[in-house]
Amino acid sequence: MSSTSSNSNSFNNNGNLNFNRNGSMNNIHNVEKAMQKYQQLAKDAQSNGDPVLAQNYLQHADHYLRRYNELNERKENSLEKTKIEERPLSQENTSDLNNEELSKNTN
Repeated sequence: MSSTSSNSNSFNNNGNLNFNRNGSMNNIHNVEKAMQKYQQLAKDAQSNGDPVLAQNYLQHADHYLRRYNELNERKENSLEKTKIEERPLSQENTSDLNNEELSKNTN
């Protein structure tokens, strides 16, 4: 077994860390932090008179903004789904209790 295949879990073929594998792109706080970092780098590049570099950083920030919005939407959908699933259960439990009380009162 070669050394490159034994390290395939943590490195791509080019030796860069695979950030998707360790979950950093799925953690909304990491994505937000990266977005803010690139926004600040863009501001610094612009103030240093390098509009090309500033635009490059803004494109990176835009990528992280899209990912941030995607994760937020997924989180909101998950919360809504949880609320919808919980609501019928609580209503069913309430109606079951009411039916039990009615049957006790009629006996």
